[in-house]
Amino acid sequence: MALDVVIRPARAEDEREIVELFRSTWSRVSEPGPERPAGAAVFDERHPVENYLVAERGRRIVGYIAQAPASPLETNRHVRHIQGLAVLGSARGGGVGQALVEAVCAAARAAGARRMNLRVLGHNLPAQRLYRRCGFAVVGVLPEEFLLDGAYVDDVWMSRSLTGPHEPAQPLP
Repeated sequence: MALDVVIRPARAEDEREIVELFRSTWSRVSEPGPERPAGAAVFDERHPVENYLVAERGRRIVGYIAQAPASPLETNRHVRHIQGLAVLGSARGGGVGQALVEAVCAAARAAGARRMNLRVLGHNLPAQRLYRRCGFAVVGVLPEEFLLDGAYVDDVWMSRSLTGPHEPAQPLP
């Protein structure tokens, strides 16, 4: 696990670094949406700062994760959804991503959530392996959901319980 980083709640003044991190890690492997313009806002009404955790090494943010309620329905408030995860290239492979996922799951559980969901592109196998290590399992696939750079890509839905210990998932091929 990434013992040389501190996972903490994001603050409004982190926004510039989070935008820079997003821009430096953006690719069609992990993101079906457009590249974020320089200076674009991260925090807004739909994405409040309270939904973000950051991984900090020294005084530099090397990763972030965002989560939110899965829907606006009161009957669904016990389910959270990971809305984004990014780790600086130079910090990958050291457990930062896993530490962020585990921290956001723990925070959601402490707030009363029972389940965490996420979506990941079908060709993003490193992310799928990370999520499996953190106890997520594939619960559905929307075939050819996105057309990215001329190729159709599946939208993979993954989920995990937050109410008990998770079993390590089988590795992907």
